[in-house]
Amino acid sequence: MSKSYTEASTSRFVRVRDGDAEYKVHYNDVGPASGQAIVMLHGSGPGATGWANFHRNIEPLIAAGFRLLLIDMPGFGKSDVFLNTAGSRSDFNGRIVKLVLDQLDVERAHVIGNSMGGHSTTAFALAHPERVGKLVLMGGGTGGPSQFVPMPTEGIKLIHLVYREPTLENVKRMMNVFVFDAGALTDDLLQLRVDNMLARREHLDNWVKSLAANPKQFSDYGARLGEVKAPALIIWGRDDRFVPFDIGLRLLWGMPNAEMHIFNRCGHWVQWEHADKFNRMVLEFLAE
Repeated sequence: MSKSYTEASTSRFVRVRDGDAEYKVHYNDVGPASGQAIVMLHGSGPGATGWANFHRNIEPLIAAGFRLLLIDMPGFGKSDVFLNTAGSRSDFNGRIVKLVLDQLDVERAHVIGNSMGGHSTTAFALAHPERVGKLVLMGGGTGGPSQFVPMPTEGIKLIHLVYREPTLENVKRMMNVFVFDAGALTDDLLQLRVDNMLARREHLDNWVKSLAANPKQFSDYGARLGEVKAPALIIWGRDDRFVPFDIGLRLLWGMPNAEMHIFNRCGHWVQWEHADKFNRMVLEFLAE
């Protein structure tokens, strides 16, 4: 990647107001300002950020002329803290996307969302269909139970464990389930993830408090998926042990202009585990 496009050099902040609350939201603004915008939305794993989720996807997208906006949701990364004791975190995140785009004078954008970011993408598309171009959903897009796997899934249980006890050993246990082949995840990389979590320990504590007060954090949009008319590319890992791929089939059944691709030997992080093919698929989809 070009040295001009580092996490530090693209780091930005914007202030937004949601009801009576104001938040300082961090985002990375990468690529040409004149380029068509792509919003990239991270998942809910402890220590997750836009840059951490999508750093393997940035270079091909900016080389194709896109402007990337990697938003850290309140409660994650460098953004302000957030305690969600009532209501839908998915809907809240969707509102944050809209408010950030308003501040940046971006009228319309494609949206790529992973896991919780997929839920956020669906929420934004339902609330503001005129603001979305195309959607890419990986490992998320709506809440609700799997028809084949007991809930909560093995991976979700491990996420909650790491939020409560953010140790290197617990992160190893989570990441061994998170991806199909954890061989590339060295102790140094995992320790860096732990360090990032502990740098904002208040985010972890607020997640635990939010879940205790409001166990249903994410909306089940199943009954409303037919309202999402935007072209959608649904991408899943066959071996996803966090959000099973039959949730992706629900999206495919519900969204009238959706198509789906399932990767073999792939867990919950398609854009990282199969980055090269993922990048080619997304670029081809956006060019159609």
